Amino acid sequence: MQEVLRNWINEVQYKELIEGVNNCPHKLLGMHQIEGGKGIIVYRPQAWSVEVIHEESGFREELQRIDDNGVFGRYFDKLEFDTYTLAVRYGEDDVVYTNDPYNFEPVIGEMDRYLFGEGNHYEIYKKLGAHPMIIDGVSGTYFAVWAPNARAVSVVGNFNMWDSRLHPMRILGVSGIYELFIPGVGEDAVYKYFIRTRDGKELFKSDPYGNYAEVRPDNASKVTDLENYNWRDKQWEERKAKLKRRDRMDSPITIYEVHPGSWKKHQDGTEDGFYTYRELAEELGDYLLEMKYTHVELMGIAEHPFDGSWGYQVVGYYAPTSRYGTPQDFMYFVDYMHQRGIGVILDWVPAHFPKDAHGLGRFDGEPLYEHPDKRRGEHPHWGTYIFNYGKKEVENFLIGNAIFWIKEFHIDGLRVDAVASMLYLDYGKSDGEWLPNEKGGNENTEAIQFMQHLNRVIEERHPSALIIAEESTAWAGVTAPVGMDGLGFLFKWNMGWMNDFLEYMKLDPYFRKFNQNMLTFSFAYAGSENFIEVLSHDEVVHGKGSMINKMPGTIEEKFANLRAAYGLMYAHPGKKLLFMGQEIAQSREWSEKRELDWFELQNEKNRKLQAYVKKLNEVYQMYPAFYSNDYHENGFEWVDGSDCENSVISFIRKGKNTQDQILVVCSFTPIIREKYLVGVPALTSYKEIINSDAIEFGGCGKINRNPIKSKKIPCQGKPFSIELTLPPLSVMMFKFSTRKKKKRDQKK
Repeated sequence: MQEVLRNWINEVQYKELIEGVNNCPHKLLGMHQIEGGKGIIVYRPQAWSVEVIHEESGFREELQRIDDNGVFGRYFDKLEFDTYTLAVRYGEDDVVYTNDPYNFEPVIGEMDRYLFGEGNHYEIYKKLGAHPMIIDGVSGTYFAVWAPNARAVSVVGNFNMWDSRLHPMRILGVSGIYELFIPGVGEDAVYKYFIRTRDGKELFKSDPYGNYAEVRPDNASKVTDLENYNWRDKQWEERKAKLKRRDRMDSPITIYEVHPGSWKKHQDGTEDGFYTYRELAEELGDYLLEMKYTHVELMGIAEHPFDGSWGYQVVGYYAPTSRYGTPQDFMYFVDYMHQRGIGVILDWVPAHFPKDAHGLGRFDGEPLYEHPDKRRGEHPHWGTYIFNYGKKEVENFLIGNAIFWIKEFHIDGLRVDAVASMLYLDYGKSDGEWLPNEKGGNENTEAIQFMQHLNRVIEERHPSALIIAEESTAWAGVTAPVGMDGLGFLFKWNMGWMNDFLEYMKLDPYFRKFNQNMLTFSFAYAGSENFIEVLSHDEVVHGKGSMINKMPGTIEEKFANLRAAYGLMYAHPGKKLLFMGQEIAQSREWSEKRELDWFELQNEKNRKLQAYVKKLNEVYQMYPAFYSNDYHENGFEWVDGSDCENSVISFIRKGKNTQDQILVVCSFTPIIREKYLVGVPALTSYKEIINSDAIEFGGCGKINRNPIKSKKIPCQGKPFSIELTLPPLSVMMFKFSTRKKKKRDQKK
């Protein structure tokens, strides 16, 4: 009867199996109908024997060795079962029991493959990758990977001795997707994909869609189940789901930017001293609540090999880094933040990826995720690859990834890194290093279409999400809707303001009067995009110095300058972002290798600056004038921006009604100015709500305890005015109303 089996075996497929290049092993291995009976073929090199077991019927038969290559098989005239267990013996006391992996149908269907090929399978991450599941009553893990240029792919791991011969995968049609269900493989199993290329190379790759990875420097993927976390943020998610684009634009947003590995460290002598996600959630969550921030933005969460990249060179786009714990631990972090009323924003890097051998680069032996032309596919000065945005499957990989974080991890927003490098084909490149587009220009039309596609889909599926562009040029329409030919981002980092403002603040106050435009120019274009005013990590690294040490003057003047800087930042139109450590005036430049210099809070000046930032967050959220009209021309009005000689500016922030208005007066010289007249629009009282010179914030105490009544003295183009004493290097804010009192109010 074995002759029937031998005659059935396709010699080409058999030879390819032995040579490790068979991409359709299911056609040979497993159980098959043969001439009215059934044949079972198993490939187990180094096995002594293989036995087929069906416990329910008591069936137990040993397969025969077909040859010395490790192929076992047997033809049966009649079998009453379709599922069975294999007992593979490798020695006297070494027996492995498993269901036959080549006896299961694909999980990925034809529609999945079609949508993926069209770039529209927005939850493709549920099909590709490694997913623990039960099929036909059998527990195991389903593996699927896209590798269209590979000659053959197999799964290797600690469950099969990393032997590429044991679990070859099958390709599904012309999709380029390889898949295999491996019974018995469960959570925490360590694996990679073994890829044999067309030119005979052998590659070991981590899973592009993997959800968990080994702790660096190890880099294999690990099986995990993302479905078993019990979320407790239902109220937060329900409230968030009701928000639309306008709601988000009109809401108060103050963001604390954090590098998780260096905010705080354990001082216990361990190599890294990292807080776990769960430890960080509780300490950071309490701190954010105390400091009155609305959001935390996390650097470097997606898996990355090199600590010094801060997470901006990603290899595991679908995996929160294992440096701080498991994916479920990260879910706990987000969940905890939401229960404290704090939103979570992630840095997201679709602009480039590193060339590490286990990553996306040359994934199946050829350019797959990166553009094949070096002039389009590499950043020569960064040493990284550029995604091929014009390839639909790559576009799907990235858009699916954005949705993955928002949906599966309840992330509230993504700050998209290095958008300028995506928009311009010649970004960071010299002549000869880039290739013009089809019209001869330097715009990357494929990347533009990708970003529009991304933002359109997010707006449709997750309209509450904050999608933020870190875009450093004057590209028009970054936050304009896609329907108006914009890129469709909700917010944009205001890099121009950051650069001009910091250059102004670094000037000796004597020279500021010659550079007033550096202070005022940003107000002219504040409504051109939906800006976030940022003082980010970029400004306190690479020799740029800390924020406090950018300020000129004596130590007292440095602190006064910094208070004035933060005060103007919070009064300026736009949402707010401050990098960790800046709120305590850390004097050293930030480094990912150590925790923040919390010991500086032993200094009274640092403690008082921290209290000042807390008060700014509180005042900002208390008065809608600071945020509800950020992107409307009615939200801002100049009083005077032209007093260059005194380096003083004054303006009004306006809310939705006449009762909600704030007068802001800023003085950027270390001189007390007595009886300084400021024009105001209404004959009413002006109540000071915050003064950076208050003693509680480290100032001299020249504040206005009582409301100031305006007088009918025209000034600076306004019909009325108030007389102020301007403290040195200060920002003052006054609440007032232009509502006219009704007669019955006057009688009262």
